[in-house]
Amino acid sequence: MCNRTGQLVVGLVGGVGSGKSTVAALLAGHGVAVIDSDRLSRRELSQPDVVDLLVEWYGSGICGSDGQVRRNKLAEIVFGDPAERARLEGLLHPRIEDRRRQLMAEYAKDPEIRMIALDSPLLFEAGLDAACDAVIFVDSPREARLGRVRAERKWSGEELSRRENSQLPLDEKKRRADHIVINNSGLDDLRTRVDRLLSKLLAQATDA
Repeated sequence: MCNRTGQLVVGLVGGVGSGKSTVAALLAGHGVAVIDSDRLSRRELSQPDVVDLLVEWYGSGICGSDGQVRRNKLAEIVFGDPAERARLEGLLHPRIEDRRRQLMAEYAKDPEIRMIALDSPLLFEAGLDAACDAVIFVDSPREARLGRVRAERKWSGEELSRRENSQLPLDEKKRRADHIVINNSGLDDLRTRVDRLLSKLLAQATDA
C-alpha cells in the first residue's frame, strides 16, 4: 500500500468549503506531512517573474498597492474565461508540480514521516491520484459549505457554484475516492473520524 519511498501517500478531495483544510490540519497534528496545493499556488503567485508576466497579460491592475497579485481579481478573469484559465494553469501547474516533487523528496528522507497528504482541489483532474495509495473524500452538505465560504471568503452561492462547476463533479470525486470522512457536525466528531481513519490506514500499510 505504500509508495516507493516507503511512506503512505493519501489524497484529500471534496467540495469547496467541505473542510479539507481542517482534515489536513488534524492529520498534520499526528505528524503527517501535508502538501497544500493552494499554498503552493500562492507561493508561485508571489514570485517576481510570475508577477511580471501576469502584469504583462492583464495589466498593472492585477496587483494591489503592495505589488502582490490580487487573487480575487485573477479569479474573476480566469473563472470567467476557460482560455485564460488554461493559460494560467499552464503557467502555474508545472511550477507547483516541481515544488511538490521537491517536498516529497525531502519528506522521503525523514524516517519520522509515515504519511504524506496531498491537499489538492484538482487531485483527479491533474492525475495526482495516480501517486496516491488512497484518496479521502471529505463530505459536507452544501448548506454547510456555503456557510463556510460566505463567512471566510465572502462568496455568494453563485460563486460557489461557479468554482465547483469548473472542477470534476462532486459525485464523481466521491465515487472515485477510497474513503469518505463525513464533516457534518462539530470539530470533535470530525477529529474522531479522522483519527479512526488514520489508524486504519497506518495499520493497513504496516500489514501490506
